[in-house]
Formats: sequence, structure tokens, C-alpha cells
Amino acid sequence: MMNETGLLTVAQTAAALTVKPSCIRRWIHEQKLTTVHIGRLVRVPSTEVDRIIRQGIRPSKPTKR
Repeated sequence: MMNETGLLTVAQTAAALTVKPSCIRRWIHEQKLTTVHIGRLVRVPSTEVDRIIRQGIRPSKPTKR
């Protein structure tokens, strides 16, 4: 999913996180994601995808036997 530069489009970021592109745009607007602006283009560093995944990981609860 990651390209050579490590910068993803909104659509690529959405696909990597299995959410809609509108969700990514909202997160960008709410400044929940770091972005890189190249003229009018908006790119999301691939490290942001990794960060979102790490923040979402919750340890499982031990099961009682």
C-alpha cells in the first residue's frame, strides 16, 4: 500500500485503515492526522497509518476458567 516516498493519498490512507475517504478528510480537518501539503495536493505520511493502528490496539482481557 505504501509508495516509494512514504506519502499516501487520502484514498490510499482510507484503504489502509479500511475506512471511507470522507473519514480521513474529517480527521485531517480536525487535525487528528499529520499531513504534507504539496501545492494543492494533500498527502498523509505512512507513519501516520502505523500510529493510528498502534493507538487503536487494546490488550485482550484474560479469560476466566
